[in-house]
Amino acid sequence: MDTSKLNKSYEQNGKNLAIKGLMEKMVNVTSPVLPPLEEFIPMLEDIWESKWLTNNGKYHREFEDALARYLGVPHISIFSNGTLALITALQCFKITGEVITTPYSFVASSHALHWNGIAPVFADIDPVSLNLDPQKIEAAITSRTTAIMPVHVYGNPCDVQAIQDIADTYGLKVIYDAAHAFNVDINGHSVLNYGDVSILSFHATKVFNTIEGGAIICRDEATKKRIDYLKNFGFAGETKVIAPGINAKMNELQAAYGLLQLKRIDEAINQRKNITDLYRDLLKDVKGISFLNDMKGVKHNYSYFPIFVDESEYGTSRDDLYEELQKHNIYGRRYFYPLISQFPTYNKLLSASAENLPVAEAIALQVICLPIFPDLSEAKIREIAVIIDQYGS
Repeated sequence: MDTSKLNKSYEQNGKNLAIKGLMEKMVNVTSPVLPPLEEFIPMLEDIWESKWLTNNGKYHREFEDALARYLGVPHISIFSNGTLALITALQCFKITGEVITTPYSFVASSHALHWNGIAPVFADIDPVSLNLDPQKIEAAITSRTTAIMPVHVYGNPCDVQAIQDIADTYGLKVIYDAAHAFNVDINGHSVLNYGDVSILSFHATKVFNTIEGGAIICRDEATKKRIDYLKNFGFAGETKVIAPGINAKMNELQAAYGLLQLKRIDEAINQRKNITDLYRDLLKDVKGISFLNDMKGVKHNYSYFPIFVDESEYGTSRDDLYEELQKHNIYGRRYFYPLISQFPTYNKLLSASAENLPVAEAIALQVICLPIFPDLSEAKIREIAVIIDQYGS
């Protein structure tokens, strides 16, 4: 009997099991919340029966309506992903020239500008909120500036009133990258209602996910109508194309999945709050480790839990701690390092210089986002905190 194939099969199965075991031990920075499969299957059967897979189907319409009600926003248009939503928002307002934005974000923020032929101008961040510093925004305005694109980093709201005052003074649009800010409120009002538009991401790593997905929140029906045209190739009827649009529609499977996600999002956010509270309690006395606290008047979504490592006090560097955690299969992320301004596409811009961005440069060298997701166990949180406590001097 030729056993070579059988042996190879056993060997491969062994490798697969080992990889599976390693992955089960790994604790990543996040883990997606999934709806119960038994609730999703009837919706899939309905979609299969109808054969309506995309193009503003039943679940797409239901999901948009349910989202607008849940978030407390007047108009929302759902997208296949958040990056295409950003790109489309810029197209909607025909933004050109220069846009002031933050270097302390995920690269999609600036990439959306780049894809529209817009020059990003980086301004430094506030050392407390880690969002764009309004004073730095005003200093960066030139005759070519047409808009401001702030990011609600980690879901912490920007200084929305100061930013709006600047925009009104100089006649600028405000397009918020609110990828982290799902269901965040300021004094009882959704943060998504500030600025001209706000863009959400529903990527699998986010507090609320539709696997991939995103949305644009806008103030009026006319703007929503234009956005809806633009995300569907610019079609305004069977034979009428009003603008060079793009294909950025969310499909029926994602929309149905999203409807199920809405049922449990409040519970998921509450679990994230509990994890955040425990991290804060366990790490509050660790010398050289700091973290963000809740902002006054803000209902947070606890999308991330970043810590900041002061090497001079902690006794070792951020990167050493980052690697030590990985030795224990704990995979945090250095969100956001490097800065967007340090990537080759952008590092030759005058605004990308370290001298222009001292706060962002310093924070990027200190940050580690620790694992946070609803089913992260208390035992694992305590283990992470012990490692951080004991590794410092």
